[in-house]
Amino acid sequence: MARDGKRDNKRRFRRARRPKVCQFCKGDLEVTNYHDEKMLRRFISDTAKILPRRRTGVCAKHQRRLATTIKRARNLAIIPITRQLVRK
Repeated sequence: MARDGKRDNKRRFRRARRPKVCQFCKGDLEVTNYHDEKMLRRFISDTAKILPRRRTGVCAKHQRRLATTIKRARNLAIIPITRQLVRK
């Protein structure tokens, strides 16, 4: 039996996601440089929390190193420990 061109509401078409590739394994970035504020800001949220692996695409090995590097930069006051949250 042919359909009238209408899609079945029960079917859901999912788009295939590209797997996230670790930027450190690829060789684009270096983890141990805690003086590079611009690079570290990519891996912290607006409230200065360390972003999880599933969001950044970093592998487990480099996520551990990245957390240590961010904490080192916080101790040296290169990046803030927390940001002031402005609520309206």
